[in-house]
Formats: sequence, structure tokens, C-alpha cells
Amino acid sequence: MTPPPIVLRNLTCVHDRRPAVHHVSGCFASGSLTAVVGPNGAGKTTLLRAIAGLHRAESGEIDRGGLPVRRIGLLPQALTLDRSFPIACHDVVALGAWARLGPFRRLTAALAGEVAEALAAVGLAGFERRLIGSLSAGQFQRVLFARLMLQRAPVLLLDEPFNAVDARTAADLLQVIRRWHEEGRTVVAVLHDLDLVERAFPQTLLLARHLIAWGPTAMALAAEMRARARLAAEAWVEAPEFCRDAA
Repeated sequence: MTPPPIVLRNLTCVHDRRPAVHHVSGCFASGSLTAVVGPNGAGKTTLLRAIAGLHRAESGEIDRGGLPVRRIGLLPQALTLDRSFPIACHDVVALGAWARLGPFRRLTAALAGEVAEALAAVGLAGFERRLIGSLSAGQFQRVLFARLMLQRAPVLLLDEPFNAVDARTAADLLQVIRRWHEEGRTVVAVLHDLDLVERAFPQTLLLARHLIAWGPTAMALAAEMRARARLAAEAWVEAPEFCRDAA
């Protein structure tokens, strides 16, 4: 499971022709562990969705080194997901195997075993038949991590993986992320806790629609770089100019 580098070349993404990610270039090295940070509205989620093939690049390029987008795992923000549908934890986790098994394969004993192992690995042994609507925010996030385990993706994109979870859950899920990194996978996580980033993520991309810094975390989060990001955010207006790249 050696992932190719993910290279961004002058990448621009827009919403309704208004800037979201502007002229970003750089590389997520194979097997790297990178935090994506920046002010609210900086384009962090849009960047992850673009890499996953869910948001069109208006201009520039995302070079995935031949890796199909179905082999890229995306953890969306849990708070944006509807948990009212009566589906069990087992079925949510099993969906992670869809890309490698296809939609018409029957559930096998081997796959059921994988689901149970994944739930146990995130601290939810015995939760197979629990409905997701009955779970706490932290438990549901653990289920989403288990689903990623079934996907076996060499590149993993995590959008605010620790948002609205308790400290114990965050610590447990951080250990899962570290294991993925040790296995040689490329992991990219949108985060807000800069203390956590400095402790646990060797690489950081600081984004404020434009690229502010990308490299070793100590460099990217230096006081000068944080000040540049704040100034960029303060210059934003409610209705920014249309992006000329999207004309």
C-alpha cells in the first residue's frame, strides 16, 4: 500500500464563481501526515473534496499519480450527516467495502468479521446492531473511522475528525491516525486545534483561500505565517469578487 504523491498545480476551486481555493500549488508526499489549518471559510473542506474528486477544479490540476478517486477515503464532517435513518452500525461500516466488492456482492462471513474487527479497533465491540441514531457524537465518529478501515484506502482525507467529540475519543482516534501513518498511508486532516497539530502532525498546510505556508509544522505555524493568515481573512468581504479563472 504505497500511495503516490498528491500534487496540486496552481489549483483553483470556486463556489458560484466566487473564490474558495485560489492558485494553490504543492505536494502531499507519499506516506505523509499533514494537517490543513486556517480561518473559517479558508477553503479547507473544499480542498479535501477536490482531492477526493467531489468538487471540480476550476483551473489548475490535481495529479493523483494514477490513483483512482475511489481509492481515496474521505471522512466528512460528522455534524453534516443525517443520522435519522434507521441503519445499524454494522451496515454503515460495511459500506466502506463497497468500492472493492461492488454493489451486488452478498455479505459474507469474512466481511462480517472485518466489520466486527473494525468496530473493536475503535472501541465499539458489540455495537454491530446499534442504530446510529442512538449513538453519541463520539461513538458515531468512531463508526465513521471503522468504515474507513474497511475501505483500505492508501490516501485518507479527514475533515475535522475531532470536532464535537470528548477528549478520550479524540485520543483514541488520534492513535488510529498514527497507525495509518505508520502503515505508510498518506493522511490529510483538517484541524482547528493548533496545539494538537504542533504535537502530532509533522507537516502543515496553512490556507486562507490562497496558500500561506506548506511544510514542516514549526515553519508553517510560525507567528509570521499565522499573522499573514489572519490579515488575509480580515480582508475578505461578504460577497467577494468573481474569480476570473471561472469566467
